Amino acid sequence: MQTNLLCVLAGIVSGAVAALCGVGGGIILVPALVMLFDMPQKNAVATSLAAIILTSVAASIRNTGNQLVNWKIAVPVALAASVVAWFAADWLRQLSNVVLTRIFAVIMITVGARMLWTAR
Repeated sequence: MQTNLLCVLAGIVSGAVAALCGVGGGIILVPALVMLFDMPQKNAVATSLAAIILTSVAASIRNTGNQLVNWKIAVPVALAASVVAWFAADWLRQLSNVVLTRIFAVIMITVGARMLWTAR
């Protein structure tokens, strides 16, 4: 029961962050899955990607209705990202959890710092 409640709470937080910031899986779910469920980094990344599918679809439908999606940009970005993600999923399998965790942390710190200093 506690696991289900934690899953729902992680989903609520990641859904809100995803809708407001365009992120949720990587920034919220991956750390939550690692810390709350003692899940290895690789499994957390893969589980987060699977869990975020419906969140992305729901928010995209709503954002399209609100005329916020630029489809001329979204489609080619999505196609390119999908192709690369297909191959990168195999890289995920090959990297150790330690290396993957460090890569994840460096990216979050770097992007976060850049956003703080260049916010518009």
